[in-house]
Amino acid sequence: MIVSKIKKLKDELHKAIIGQEEMIDSIIIGLLCDGHILIEGVPGLAKTSTINALSKAINLESKRIQFTPDLLPSDIIGAQIYNPQNHTFSIKKGALFTNLLLADEINRAPAKVQSALLEVMQERQITIGEESFSLEPPFLVMATQNPIEQEGVYALPEAQLDRFMMKVVVGYNSEDEELEIMRNVSNKSFEEINPVFNIDELFQLQEDVEKVHIDSDVEKYIIKLILATREEHQDIMFGVSPRASIDLYKASKAMAFIRGKDFVTPADIGFVIHSVLRHRVVLSYEARAKGITTDKIISDIIAMVPIP
Repeated sequence: MIVSKIKKLKDELHKAIIGQEEMIDSIIIGLLCDGHILIEGVPGLAKTSTINALSKAINLESKRIQFTPDLLPSDIIGAQIYNPQNHTFSIKKGALFTNLLLADEINRAPAKVQSALLEVMQERQITIGEESFSLEPPFLVMATQNPIEQEGVYALPEAQLDRFMMKVVVGYNSEDEELEIMRNVSNKSFEEINPVFNIDELFQLQEDVEKVHIDSDVEKYIIKLILATREEHQDIMFGVSPRASIDLYKASKAMAFIRGKDFVTPADIGFVIHSVLRHRVVLSYEARAKGITTDKIISDIIAMVPIP
């Protein structure tokens, strides 16, 4: 029953998204674990279409913000509006009051906007003037960034990157997938997306993920992988934070759940570890000069730590 629900959800998403399995799995993991996802890729790889398809498949409200260098915090969180007729203030809520937020090209937002978004991502709370509003769950931020953009770009600080559960690097489609995309768009033959389950059923799935068993030896394996990023290493300047161990733990459970299992294996950890850690490991200047990537460092750590 559970496996069929996840499969139905993926089937509905594939009506709008051709290929991109890792991105779809990551979005579902974020949804099941109540975590935010950062997606990096060049324009035109269906990042926006994915979040729109997801909102339709589970009957959730979604909004999109196009981040630009001139954006203000009030543009996303809302503002107090003064009424001169009766000399009162009213609250106008911004785009952050939603379930699924697509933050397009988040690295083009200035520091004040990133700070405002950071509070909402962490606290699930929005403060406008002297009034605070708690966001109704679920609340998922799917942020995108364009790696080839050079002008008007503000690099995300490590503190904000750490709030993202996973960072997914999206590549180009295969030749056959590209051909299918071209035909579907030209012929307008994408199928309509149907709702798979509602919010209550989503909450039940989230509870089911929490019940997935993880053996103590596998838990210790996760900790050893995390600690390996903090050991003295010529290519690593800073290791990952405790949030990384928490997110790797949750994501491994969700991956096992998606694969139809009720227990976690080291293979499940291997499926998600790059996405959970790649934006948290800070490389040394020497490593960056040599062209070494965080993905290579993580692969080296996996090879070094004994599998239970």
